[in-house]
Amino acid sequence: MPNLVPIGRALISVSDKTGLLDLARALGALGVELISTGGTSAMLRQAGLAVRDVADVTGFPEMMDGRVKTLHPNVHGGLLALRDDDEHLLAMAAHGIEPIDLLIVNLYPFEETVAKGADHATCIENIDIGGPAMIRAAAKNHRFVTVVTDPADYAALLGQLRAHDGATTMGFRQKLALTAYSRTAAYDTAVSTWLAAEIAEPAPRCRSFAGKLAQTLRYGENPHQSAAFYVDGSRRPGVATARQWQGKELSYNNINDTDAAFELMAEFAGDAPACAIIKHANPCGVARAGTLTEAYLRAYQCDQTSAFGGIVALNQVLDAATAEEIVKIFTEVVIAPDATDEAKAIFAGKKNLRLLTTGALPDAKAKGLAFKQVAGGFLVQDRDSGHVLASDLKVVTKRAPSPEELRDLMFAWTVAKHVKSNAIVYVKDGATVGVGAGQMSRVDSTRIAARKAEDMAEALGLPAPLTKGSVVASDAFFPFADGLITAAEAGATAIIQPGGSMRDDDVIAAADERGLAMVFTGQRHFRH
Repeated sequence: MPNLVPIGRALISVSDKTGLLDLARALGALGVELISTGGTSAMLRQAGLAVRDVADVTGFPEMMDGRVKTLHPNVHGGLLALRDDDEHLLAMAAHGIEPIDLLIVNLYPFEETVAKGADHATCIENIDIGGPAMIRAAAKNHRFVTVVTDPADYAALLGQLRAHDGATTMGFRQKLALTAYSRTAAYDTAVSTWLAAEIAEPAPRCRSFAGKLAQTLRYGENPHQSAAFYVDGSRRPGVATARQWQGKELSYNNINDTDAAFELMAEFAGDAPACAIIKHANPCGVARAGTLTEAYLRAYQCDQTSAFGGIVALNQVLDAATAEEIVKIFTEVVIAPDATDEAKAIFAGKKNLRLLTTGALPDAKAKGLAFKQVAGGFLVQDRDSGHVLASDLKVVTKRAPSPEELRDLMFAWTVAKHVKSNAIVYVKDGATVGVGAGQMSRVDSTRIAARKAEDMAEALGLPAPLTKGSVVASDAFFPFADGLITAAEAGATAIIQPGGSMRDDDVIAAADERGLAMVFTGQRHFRH
């Protein structure tokens, strides 16, 4: 198997022309013959470079609006021929096929076209056919052919050629072949995902997901696990699109928790100032208030112990007053649509605190897919974009909630959607006052949330836990009355839950006995 393979002829056909002229000039200086197509060829020729049109190689002009130009034996034979196979060499000689040693191709911007909201016909025209075919051919024959699909690899290519007298090493070609196949796989994934959405096919026969490496992480959830962060190109505002202003590199757990925090804040886009504090992907405090500072302080008051080392997400521009409060305890990450210069200056003194800004909040109602790996496969579902309005609620008790209770019930329901099941959320005056998450028993979640409120009341010197006079949300129905009774004993006056249990009548009766108001949403929010 050859190690060093010299490059004498290169075929260049790129949509993204970043760095192209510098690369082509360097190749020309190394004596590499250049072949190119369409707009790429015109650009190189205009820059004064000697270049052959691919039509001269194939003997056919580009046709059908450029759909057919490189799909020809003279191109694919030049890429696929084994240079150490006598029969391949004889076939090349018999048919006048010249070897192509270097392929530089990047694809029509299909993903970008879809992201811009282009119409169906435009998206179809931006599906590249010849490009992927050439890339796959060159990558298959990487023993002899170097294939470059990303301008980020141009410098490394030139470094190889200069270090090895115009040749590339086997290890380098193998690495580029991996990049090439990964790129065509991601491209086909983007096309199939788009087409499935176009025809509203919820379960295609084959399903794939793709991403581009954004960051190699120090480790995963634990130090013995390797990990990396990939972005999917959807441009949904969040960690993947954020600008990091300061602080050390984000960890696997930072990224996971920050995403959970910002997705919760998406629920409050265009709303009053709101803040969420997240720990281990669960909210330990969420509040809405007249100012961002007040929202943060009220969220912090829910569970000050868990907030230490947490993630703070905001739905508005981070200001100096709020930044001053946040830096009073250790916080891992703060994410917001933006931050003032004064707030950034305050954070600058905390070198380990990461500040991320996104420019916008994600759309909580936008459709999308979520997937989870299981042994031997993966589960795919729609993102939980479900919402209910106050008008959707069904009052099932003798007493209806007051306007104040109704506001808090809707807030509690919104937060419960983002708490791991079984989820129980107590809310009072627009702020969580107790959160119970991830328990095997719903009544245990109810008790834990109430106990946390008791602990905070003691720590803050309050005469009674803030669950007194609160409302409570449950992400799924109460299977028995015991959870509701526990919430009532903690001081809750109103309940919001999906309903649908075989024992709904028992739960409703228990609420009526205690003078509680209860509403059913008809929608649950399991989050596992």
